[in-house]
Amino acid sequence: MLTQIKIFFEQHFALSAPEMSEEEQLQIASIALFLEIMAMDDTGEAKERELILTLVKQSFSLTTDQAAALIASAEQKNKQATDYFQFTSLINKRCTLEQKIQLIESLWKIALVDGKLDPEEEYLVRKLAELLYVPHVDFIMAKHRVDHL
Repeated sequence: MLTQIKIFFEQHFALSAPEMSEEEQLQIASIALFLEIMAMDDTGEAKERELILTLVKQSFSLTTDQAAALIASAEQKNKQATDYFQFTSLINKRCTLEQKIQLIESLWKIALVDGKLDPEEEYLVRKLAELLYVPHVDFIMAKHRVDHL
């Protein structure tokens, strides 16, 4: 009986969009975290958005149009999210520590692109590093690498 109910809901309430690949899900999760950092302060949004586009293009080897489409998808997913768990859990399952450290470094770049570090931005990068199980020393070293660019 439970199987029939499950089948009913899957058939009648399934999204019409095709399933995303694991790689695309991971990309969207990363971009959603980028967008969260951008939303933390009221300054530099244009610089932050431009940096996010650049990071997405470089990190995932995409064209500008592909990166913009992926960012738009991530914005939609981010609006639907109630917390960071759906993004961080996916990243934790599929990424190495090195990849997670690179993500934290990218988050620092976004937070610092406007020339000042807002306390809310610093708090969020710290929180995300903890959720991604990035050791504190790597969190600090990532910040120092970005500070010295």
